[in-house]
Amino acid sequence: MTLCDYFAAADDQTAVAVLDIPGGPGQAELDVVFLKNIDPVVAIAQLEAVMTGCSYEEASRRPRSGQVLSEPEDGPPFVVSLSDSLIDALGTATQDDLVRSAETWSATDELRQMGISIEDTTTVLKSLAGLAERAQGSEQGLYCWWAL
Repeated sequence: MTLCDYFAAADDQTAVAVLDIPGGPGQAELDVVFLKNIDPVVAIAQLEAVMTGCSYEEASRRPRSGQVLSEPEDGPPFVVSLSDSLIDALGTATQDDLVRSAETWSATDELRQMGISIEDTTTVLKSLAGLAERAQGSEQGLYCWWAL
């Protein structure tokens, strides 16, 4: 099971610095949403496709989408960035938007194979939307501390 702690940070350097803190962003006094198995590359690009109406391929090629910022040769955990377009979509989504997106996102192969329900997906989306809204309010980006 992978740990995927999504968090807000002022910049890439601040985000990568969480690797030096035992326990990651939760111990760094950052705004964090603690998740499991919601990987920041495939699952989050699928979410972006659902929320922005683009294809998965387009979402996965957007700047900062699933970009590993830490040195891969150092091994896990990694710090991965999320795209600005996803942050905007999450931060401006209404509750109805989140519920609709959760239904579509939960039907993707990635989430179905993990047995993640629509209810769980809705909870995840509401948490990520709150994180995105707070990050936008303080001009921060979103990242994932991805521990395998």
